[in-house]
Amino acid sequence: MTLPRLQLSVIGDEIGPTLDEMISFAHEHGLKHLDMRTVGGRNLLAMTDDEVIQISRTLEKAGITVPAFVSPLFKWLPKDAVGTGDKPDFGFDPAQCPEEEMVAHAVQIAVILGAPHMRLFSFLRFRGFENAHMMHEDFVKLYGLASHYDVALQLENEPVCNIGTIAQLADFFRWYEDARLLSASEDEFEQRPVGEEEIYLKPLIDFANSYAAGERASDADLDTLGPLVTAIHLKDRDLKTGRAVPFGEGDIPWADELRRLLSRAKAPEILASIETHCFDDPRAATARAVAGFRRIAAEIGVEVV
Repeated sequence: MTLPRLQLSVIGDEIGPTLDEMISFAHEHGLKHLDMRTVGGRNLLAMTDDEVIQISRTLEKAGITVPAFVSPLFKWLPKDAVGTGDKPDFGFDPAQCPEEEMVAHAVQIAVILGAPHMRLFSFLRFRGFENAHMMHEDFVKLYGLASHYDVALQLENEPVCNIGTIAQLADFFRWYEDARLLSASEDEFEQRPVGEEEIYLKPLIDFANSYAAGERASDADLDTLGPLVTAIHLKDRDLKTGRAVPFGEGDIPWADELRRLLSRAKAPEILASIETHCFDDPRAATARAVAGFRRIAAEIGVEVV
């Protein structure tokens, strides 16, 4: 069986906070792609269009494309929800967004960057969450804009959020498919995205997040998610200490997990984004992660582009 190609990218701020650091690293390690989340400690969702345009032009001049806007969308509590108090990495206060129409601004950022993917979350964990909570007004607006501008929305399993494991991610997408089919005949679902545009909501599988929660994804859950996947996040962990380590140096059996996922995928090419999360010496750790990724890709016979 031929496995899909993997498009190697690194989330830029995992290297360092400045664009110069990100670009010099990419050139040093032969990278053509950088995902964008923050620059100078500021999330792009807190920037104006002009600021993002300048970032995009700088990257373009350096010969670097942006496969994904690593947005913080819905990585906060909805109004009146009672949260569990978990503190997220790279959290975001919606009040920081300079535009009143935040989801429109998020899609505009992806368009300016030329990014075909954009990440989102399932809100910080709160009491009483059900899958239907994801079909809120802002998501419906976001989905419509994303489908119009051809941007794939990537829903990540994030431990501090309501959909934190791969099992919960698979449960959501099974529910979502049922809701999509029901919407063809039930008025209560008429505002939900349906039909062929379903392709614009995708699962963003993070195996490291799953293992950190004590879960190894089941074959049944990967059977559900694998055919939908167009992007994955790559990081590794020392499970005894709970520390993040460079990709390929931890306890997660990445060769096996990539084979399990990619053998179920339908997309010919999948974005593989390195998210090192080693904050003490991020540049050196990310260099080791890139080397580890290339070694494991060669081990399983996957082409890297």
